[in-house]
Amino acid sequence: MRFLICFLLLMTSPSLQPASGQTLLAEKPEFHRFVPEGATVEKLAGGFKFLEGPAWDPIGGFLVFSDIPADKMYRYDPATKTVAIFREPSHNANGNFYDSQGNLYTCEHGSRRVSKMFGGRATGTFEFEDPQANPRTSPASLAGTHIVIAERFGDKRLNSPNDVTVKRDGTVWFTDPTYGLENAPKEQATNNVYCLDPKTRELRAVATDFVQPNGLCFSPDEKLLYVADSGQPQHVRVFEVTADNRLADGRVFCRVEGLDGMRCDRHGNLFSSARDGVHVIAPDGARLGKILVPESPANLCFGGPKRNRLFMAASQSIYALYVNARGAP
Repeated sequence: MRFLICFLLLMTSPSLQPASGQTLLAEKPEFHRFVPEGATVEKLAGGFKFLEGPAWDPIGGFLVFSDIPADKMYRYDPATKTVAIFREPSHNANGNFYDSQGNLYTCEHGSRRVSKMFGGRATGTFEFEDPQANPRTSPASLAGTHIVIAERFGDKRLNSPNDVTVKRDGTVWFTDPTYGLENAPKEQATNNVYCLDPKTRELRAVATDFVQPNGLCFSPDEKLLYVADSGQPQHVRVFEVTADNRLADGRVFCRVEGLDGMRCDRHGNLFSSARDGVHVIAPDGARLGKILVPESPANLCFGGPKRNRLFMAASQSIYALYVNARGAP
């Protein structure tokens, strides 16, 4: 999600190569409870420009991911092991997230907005005055409809929405650093983490003191929110989520060099992308080990029928690894 920086590094640096074919680096014995010994990283597809935002469709049973500079989103079908264009143009889509209804939320890095595409079990949650997305229409007829759900905070445009997640109550949470602005003027005074209430359509800045807020995810019980700051701090902060969807008691959870997107498993372990692979971090902040990947991962997600397959978007390729952990619901 640090697109400009990562893309320039990709053009000037060799790929990360695990030593002697090694793909796992255990630092604590518990690591192999979640990542089996002997597990190997599989390359699913390559030859892209710069990949981001892998997200698993729980209803369709496929993976979508973004190629930011190509202005495309792709779909990978595990059954046929094929890749096809999912959406073009994508407005330089970055982070993506599917909710349990199969609705897809996308951070449109280039257009400075967050969008929603209704899925197979679509619900008319957002009451936007859009003739193509009338909430009084039957859910089935909304499938495939694409609407914008956030593009301004106050009277100013967002920076460049980066990563997004959806809480089980339907609230949409996303980060808004400046990586995608390039020469466009910055309008927001700070780089924020936002929460959008689908019922009231209120967009609130729930954290305003980040340098460059990036990847984010909830703990399995949704009582905690993890947010990566890929600016100078290079750390993950964790917050308590209050009953009214505000953040409290923020603290530094761990430090990860080159961190980006991340997800929690059902045990509360944090799987974080990093410059040297994927770091697996216990709920107490201790690093259990690393998954080494031939290219530097930018983002990841759990998928597959059992949600025990870790998909990783790494520079120009998509990789996958079966693990003993399952993604948080």
